[in-house]
Amino acid sequence: MSTAENSPHWSAPERAQPLRHSLSLPGSKSLTNRELVLAALAEGPSTLRRPLHSRDTALMVEALGSLGATITEIPGESAFGPDLAITPIPAGHDVSASIDCGLAGTVMRFVPPLAALVTGTLRFDGDIGARRRPMATTLHALTQLGLQVDDEGRDTLPFTITNTGTPAGTSVSIDASASSQFVSGLLLMAARLPGGLTVTHTGSHLPSLPHIEMTLSCLRARGVEVDSSTLGVWRVLPGPISALDAEIEPDLSNAAPFLAAPLITGGQVSIEGWPSETTQVGVDVPRILEHFGATFIVSGSTLTVDGGIGWRHGGDIPGVDMDLSHAGELAPTVIALAALASSPSVFRGIGHLRGHETDRLAALVENIRALGGGADETPDGIAVTPAPPDGGVWKAFADHRMATSGALLGLGVRGVVVDDISSTGKTLPEFPELWAGLVESSAP
Repeated sequence: MSTAENSPHWSAPERAQPLRHSLSLPGSKSLTNRELVLAALAEGPSTLRRPLHSRDTALMVEALGSLGATITEIPGESAFGPDLAITPIPAGHDVSASIDCGLAGTVMRFVPPLAALVTGTLRFDGDIGARRRPMATTLHALTQLGLQVDDEGRDTLPFTITNTGTPAGTSVSIDASASSQFVSGLLLMAARLPGGLTVTHTGSHLPSLPHIEMTLSCLRARGVEVDSSTLGVWRVLPGPISALDAEIEPDLSNAAPFLAAPLITGGQVSIEGWPSETTQVGVDVPRILEHFGATFIVSGSTLTVDGGIGWRHGGDIPGVDMDLSHAGELAPTVIALAALASSPSVFRGIGHLRGHETDRLAALVENIRALGGGADETPDGIAVTPAPPDGGVWKAFADHRMATSGALLGLGVRGVVVDDISSTGKTLPEFPELWAGLVESSAP
């Protein structure tokens, strides 16, 4: 993991010249933490090649270690850190542990269901901001499985889960409208339950479906049988989870601000190692950027986005009307970009972002207005009315995607200061160095 020293208050660097820059990115957080959980539940040792090393993944490693897994760093070929060798949690393990979830949704939604597979008491807590994140769906599901949950009526962190060995149920009904992670957390461990598990979503809306498809793909790659033929219902059959040496793809969502940069500066940015097939929602970044005027090509494993002459040189960024319900994690990047558009934009289907690392809708509105732009919340999104932007403080709110969005705007808006660039360490600790490489790269 990078340990570059950066002042929390970070002056976002401008870039006057068009770009012609190529870079590689560390592994996917979503894939790394899913594969860590599955490796900890597998029938034998596994290895993760090119995993992400960040705060979220470190918290997952620590949590799984507390449950009895052994996770060891071993030499690998990634420029961003070692590979990981995982020895699973011993069968029938009895454990008493306190688990720090930090601000990681994958830790607070993926690890509590593992209490169904061990006996003992697990205590969960996290950052102050984590105590605002929705957890009722996971907690109610675990009570349906026969576990004892004590959260003093909060439906949030902190809470305690106790498993005395009571036989687990075989079905749960949940409302996962607030996050697809509630579904994924249950599916990841379901095959290890004696009767498997059927998960039924009872709500009217289910955000971020690609993340559930990612979970299903990871399960099937390890030999787990899952029936997802009925919309909103997943049936996982009981059985072993195979050991696997898994290669982690680069994080395509973390590519978003880099690929959006040429729309502001002009020129091109290329990402090396772009997968030909993937379940990551970040694969949609280039197609989303086309709506703002970009073009892209894929040559082998290299994706290149061309921003034309760029906003700084008189290029037009058109406003958009866009449903981002499937790709909410990309919203902060494209909403920040819309602040520079020549016409208003509307972003829909992202009301669930109010329950992320911060209330992302409120945070984006506050930050855009602080730079002189116009933005308003809608029931399920944001409406942006562009105005000439000016410098100012862009608040990160301890949210990695807020911080990177401020950096993106700072390419073209003089005097943008991100108040906590270290928050990028949640999923991309190397961001300040990678961003400096982009800004300082030679003009074409």
